[in-house]
Formats: sequence, C-alpha cells, structure tokens
Amino acid sequence: MHRTVYRFLQSDAAPGIVLIAVAALAIILANTALAPAIQAFLGTKLSLSFGALGLSKPLVLWINDGLMAVFFLLVGLEIKREALEGALSQPSQIAMPVVAAAGGMIVPAAIFAALNWNDATALRGWAIPAATDIAFSIGVLAVLGRRVPLALKLFLTTLAIVDDLGAIVVIAAFYTSDLSGLALALAGACITAMVALNLLGVRRAGPYLLIGIVLWVCVLKSGVHATLAGVITAFCLPLRGGREAHDDRPFIRLEHALQPWVAFFIMPAFAFANAGVSFAGLTPAHLVEPVSLGIAAGLFVGKQIGVFGAAALFIRSGLAAMPAQGTWAKLYGVSLCAGIGFTMSLFIGTLAWDDPAYAAPLRIGVLGGSILSAVLGYLVLRWAPDAKPA
Repeated sequence: MHRTVYRFLQSDAAPGIVLIAVAALAIILANTALAPAIQAFLGTKLSLSFGALGLSKPLVLWINDGLMAVFFLLVGLEIKREALEGALSQPSQIAMPVVAAAGGMIVPAAIFAALNWNDATALRGWAIPAATDIAFSIGVLAVLGRRVPLALKLFLTTLAIVDDLGAIVVIAAFYTSDLSGLALALAGACITAMVALNLLGVRRAGPYLLIGIVLWVCVLKSGVHATLAGVITAFCLPLRGGREAHDDRPFIRLEHALQPWVAFFIMPAFAFANAGVSFAGLTPAHLVEPVSLGIAAGLFVGKQIGVFGAAALFIRSGLAAMPAQGTWAKLYGVSLCAGIGFTMSLFIGTLAWDDPAYAAPLRIGVLGGSILSAVLGYLVLRWAPDAKPA
C-alpha cells in the first residue's frame, strides 16, 4: 500500500490528478449546505504584525497572494534553470515552442476581446484564456505514457514554461493597482541586496529567502501583485558556480524541495479556494454570456488554433522539423492539451476582477474550456496512430 502511494506521488500524472480531485471536491461542496461555512472559512481574517507593521487579509487572499508567491518562486527557478542549462538554452530547441506559445496566447486573447469588446470591465479578462496549466497538461500526457513521444512532451513542457513567463510579464504590465513610491523604493532596495549577495558569491538559500519575504511585503504594499516577488527572488538566486554536483547545488535542492509542496499543497489549496462554483440558478444563458463564452472559446478553440497553427507554419516553412516520432495528429492533440488553463487562468481571473459578479462566469468559462481541451486532447492522443518507421 505504502509503495503504491509512493509510486503514485512520484509519477508525472500525480499533480494533475490531485488538482482534478480537489477541484471536483470544491465544486461539489459549493453546491451543498456546507457552501456558506466554506465561504466563511475562506473569508476568515488572519493578521500578522511586527510592532507597528501588520498585515490583515482574508484566508483566500493569503492563499492567492502568499502561497502563490511560493508557486511563482518555483516557476522562476524552473525558468532560470531551463534558460541557463536546459531546453530554453538552445535556440534550436526553443524556437518552435516559443512561436507556438506566442500563437497560443495571442489567438485566445483575441477571441475573448472580440466577444467582450463593448464592455470595458469584462475586457480586463483578456489574458485569462491565454494561460496554460503545466501540471494539468503534463498530467494528461503522463497518463497516456508512451503513446505521446518524449519530444512532444518536451515541446509542451517548454511551451508551458514560456507561457508562464508570458503570464508573469502580463501580470506585471497590466494587473497592477495604484502604485506606492515608498514601497517600490523599498522593494528596489531588497532586489539590490539580493543582487549584491549573488555578486559576492553567497550561495546559501537562507539570506535570499529572508530578503525575499521582506520583498514580498514591499511588493504587496506597492500595488504590483505580490506573487512577482517570488519570481524576482528566483531570478536573483545564483544557480551556477560552486563545485557541487548538479543535484547537490543549493538552489537545485531548493527547487526539488519546493516541488512537492507546490504540487500537493499550494496548487490544491488555490484550486479549493477558487474553483468552487455554485450551479444554483444556472441557466443555459449563463454558459453563452460573453465572459464565460470568451474564456471557454479562448481556451478550447483559441489555444488549439494558435499553438497548432503557429507550430505547423514553422514546420511547413522549413524553420523546424516535426518533433521526433511525432505526427500531425499527435501534435494537434498536444496543442489541445495546451488549452487546459485551470489554475493559471483562475489566478489571472482573480486579478482581473474584484466584482463578485464575475466569479461564476470566470469559473464556468475556465472549467468548461479546460475540461473540453483535456478530454478531446486525451482522446486524440489516445487514438492517433504512431509515426511510421523511417
């Protein structure tokens, strides 16, 4: 029994399966008599103070602003490692996934904008369908095992990493509130301190993480979204240098240490806090209102058109080859899986709107588009014929 659980937790599919289970639980509970109690629990104010300084937020915002900063710390570590020594370090490997990621962000955003063009408030959600949930999408491919060639798994992983980087830029550029000059100045001082530590060759994680916590508070108070503090801290960490073997380097160890916490606690906690949608009073009209339809169509239609279309154009033009052992059908199936937005789309949605009226359309659109993308992507990849031997 213990060995079975251990093997499951070590599998690539485990994070996606756990997220599906938690999201399903959140939806079920949102439609029971327990829903008010859960909302009251998520609204519980938690306070943290140091002398005259203090933070007081509902639990749901501690999850969205605090725990998600740790998620973005891990994302930043993965992006930096891949850029220095992984798939993002070789132009020949990164070109097609980058182009496909760009297509997979532009087309969904355009579809959402076209359906919500006359509503300035709704239009703030244009970036929601541009996101890809790496845990869910890679989880679908992992369930299929050898039916998906390794090169296509690498293609989707690289695409999702580039997509995350794009999401970071979008959050920084478009989802900020009124800026505080003092808080930004203090954040700048924190960044300068971490850069100085890097240049001085400090390789222990502790000093960076302590300054990173202060940076998180400063960014939170500045009007820029607090999760960006996690990315900035990751980019300041020295991933190179020293005599340790690859897996013994302090910040590789930090990445490995964060992965299970993010996969099995932080992302499920975020999903539980944000995925629950009540079906009370839901009518077919709610499914086709511009916001929910724009998100669902952006994820399901826009992602497959953008990713597959950009990749196909790149291959047909001779700028890149079809990934090893890949076929057009399998590439299309992977492009469908890129439309699984889920946690990243929900997260951007929480930044786009403060109005509770948008909560249900957001969740309906994200869940609808993600489920359609996952199911059809799985079926295409499950039944697509393998490449013929050369």
